[in-house]
Amino acid sequence: MLVAALLTVAAYAAAAELRGDHPDSYVVKRGDTLWDISARFLKKPWLWPEIWQANPQIKNPHLIYPGDVISLAYLDRVAVQPGERKESPVNAVPLSEVEPFLKDSRIVSSLDNLPYVVGLEDNRLRASRGQVAYIRGLEGAAPGQRYLVVRAEKRYRMLERAGMCCDLFQSQDLDARGHHGLDDGTLWSNAVFPTGNTEFLGYELITQTTGTVTRGEVAGIQASTLLLDSEGHDVRVGDRLLPVQAQPYDLQFFPHPPKQQAEYGRLTVMAVADGYKFGGTHDVIAISGGAREGIDNGTVFSIWRRGNSVTDRTKDGLDANEDLTLSEHKVRLPDEFAGHAMVFRTFDNVSYALVMSSVKPARVGYELKHPDAPY
Repeated sequence: MLVAALLTVAAYAAAAELRGDHPDSYVVKRGDTLWDISARFLKKPWLWPEIWQANPQIKNPHLIYPGDVISLAYLDRVAVQPGERKESPVNAVPLSEVEPFLKDSRIVSSLDNLPYVVGLEDNRLRASRGQVAYIRGLEGAAPGQRYLVVRAEKRYRMLERAGMCCDLFQSQDLDARGHHGLDDGTLWSNAVFPTGNTEFLGYELITQTTGTVTRGEVAGIQASTLLLDSEGHDVRVGDRLLPVQAQPYDLQFFPHPPKQQAEYGRLTVMAVADGYKFGGTHDVIAISGGAREGIDNGTVFSIWRRGNSVTDRTKDGLDANEDLTLSEHKVRLPDEFAGHAMVFRTFDNVSYALVMSSVKPARVGYELKHPDAPY
């Protein structure tokens, strides 16, 4: 979590640079998290597990307790004096700290086999808590079974561009049935060039509400009855159902760098929660990578605005035209750092991350890199 043993573990000390204003010691308090404590003393708080493990007196790098004294005085060496073990250990990033900001979204590879809303009480266009929805595809469902009502909001795809700096990642809005049409205003952005290979990444499902089955398909009735029993968003015909998960999120998250560095242009911000184009601290972003790229819960990335390629007007003349200048004659500008994000939910091809800190808004299309990336 904190700083390296400077003499015996020089590699850790070099990587885990202390902040200049650190105190001589710190007493762990109830309510602290490893991320918070690390951020107080380290310039790279995601390095705490490796540094913790560099100290042989620490038996478990995930367990420190209120009352423990962290010494930072002697040659910037971390030492821990155990306190009384009367309380629970301090978490890394507990779910309770971040859950208010998380969006209950998930990724599926297909919509075809999911049960769906085929009708609503009194032929309503929309339904909410206390009303019923009629479900097709719940054959054998028993009264009392609970389900999430979800809506397909986006379809994610990747366009591989050979010979160019970055692949393109596309999020396409869907209607309540999970369908997309030719009149959704995204024809240009959905164009697929014959030189590139496209890959489907998944459908994004947004939770609308929850419900309980009150009656199955009986006596010739071809739809089950679902009582909507919690506050949430409206339910429409075409919404899908998923079983309620007892624990959809990890109870705590241990921040760490990516297990492997992705090729430049392969990990980008594909969407910001609630349909925004920009996101800041405590906003949720969808990123174009998942378990197949070695991403797991707790992975920390830095977020970067990709540097523009501009015409050198001084060298090429003041009247140089940006649009007509060939790419090989343009000047590539540096990427610009925007913030850090931590992954909290991972699927095969897409992950969701929470922006932990930011110096400028993160935007759709921004690059994700190793948290230590210098540029």
